[in-house]
Amino acid sequence: MKRHLLLISNSTQPGRPYLEHCLDEMASFLADARSVLFVPYAMQNVDAYADAARNGLRDLGVQVSSIHRAEDPLGAVRDAEAIFIGGGNTFRLLDRLARSGLLGALRSFARAGGRYMGTSAGSNMAGPTIKTTNDMPIIYPPTFDALDIVSFNINPHYADRDPDVPHDGETRSQRIAEFHEIDSHAVIGLREQTMLLVDGTSIQLRGSHAGAKVFRQGQPPTEHHAGEFLDHVLEPHTTLQASTNGAKDDRE
Repeated sequence: MKRHLLLISNSTQPGRPYLEHCLDEMASFLADARSVLFVPYAMQNVDAYADAARNGLRDLGVQVSSIHRAEDPLGAVRDAEAIFIGGGNTFRLLDRLARSGLLGALRSFARAGGRYMGTSAGSNMAGPTIKTTNDMPIIYPPTFDALDIVSFNINPHYADRDPDVPHDGETRSQRIAEFHEIDSHAVIGLREQTMLLVDGTSIQLRGSHAGAKVFRQGQPPTEHHAGEFLDHVLEPHTTLQASTNGAKDDRE
């Protein structure tokens, strides 16, 4: 399976410049790539957002262009060395991608092994659907189906209930349990400053010591920490298939 994905929970961290907390991971992920195509469609002001991405990635020495300025957006996807989809409102992002025809082009790019980075909404977009986003449905996209380049759903910005704050409403974990009442896809709740590095069938949790929580239908949630490989948890059938086909796991 050809996949090179970096799926990050958040792009902003209090008291730090945009992307600073994940720049080292981005630099390692991009390797020798000289250019990045940025997709700003999760925000209303795409010009300002594109400029912010270019400034945020400046220290990596890559040329950043925005897809909204491309004469041929579909061609820009096909020719990209790496693609970065930023955060914002997931419904707005999916609506623009689906109505422009870019959803299929991005899916083909990532499935063929193109380097794909996402933060927040851009990470949520990697799953089969956007049904585990935290965002309000400010617009009604023609579909909830997303890129489906990983076989599990993502909940960025996952947060546990604070026992010191009185709150009688549903927690994030309860919302995910509601999702599992009608959908069997696994869900990973990525806490702030955490991310998934996907390389073929390998899926490693990286970033903050805060870690992540995995939810599977009919099973209790499990806690995981940076450095763990989660392919057997999130995509067990894919991992089994790779093993059956003779793939060697030498990560021990």
